Amino acid sequence: MAGQAVSHPFFARVYPHINAFAEAHGSVEHRQEMLAGVHGRVVEIGAGMGSNFVHYPPEVEQIVAVEPEPRLRALAEQAAAKAVVPVEVRAGRAEALPAHGTFDAAVFSLVLCTVPDVPAALAEARRVLKPGGELRFYEHVRSENPRFFRMQRIINPLWGLAGGGCSVTRDTEQAIREAGYTVEEIRRFVFRINGRAGPASPSIIGTARPSTC
Repeated sequence: MAGQAVSHPFFARVYPHINAFAEAHGSVEHRQEMLAGVHGRVVEIGAGMGSNFVHYPPEVEQIVAVEPEPRLRALAEQAAAKAVVPVEVRAGRAEALPAHGTFDAAVFSLVLCTVPDVPAALAEARRVLKPGGELRFYEHVRSENPRFFRMQRIINPLWGLAGGGCSVTRDTEQAIREAGYTVEEIRRFVFRINGRAGPASPSIIGTARPSTC
């Protein structure tokens, strides 16, 4: 798939360590919460190193996992081999997904912070969902606290350089609504590690469906 690669070698090297630390402090439970009740065919967009694969329930028939970063994709392929549900890992970007109207669920997990064109990615997810399909999301977002948000805005340029383009200032819930989804469930929380909140701590987990009107 020409033109689909995105190379972030530094981030790809350090992310497994960041992820392991987060999982040791609660992100495993967040992933499980996001995926509870998912079934049928699933497209996971920006699958990273495949950290979600072991948390999909057995009612899932197949996962098509799309990841543009080659080093992370190689790790996702290793994770796919250990998953209890069938996983197909593909090169690709959120703005250009495979197939049309063939998935029961689309999953965004800690990826909309890095996608260059969020509206296009959410529109693509709508396009590949079956009628009645659902969007599952777990993302860190801009803080609702004005003082904390000011700190996020100050640190965001450096954060993006170190974090593979990650932004800590996006209002992802609003972006989902503006992309034509109805948010059915959402939980907002601050993911504190050892009692401390960092720039990426404000988070949301939820479910949305394409609006019918």
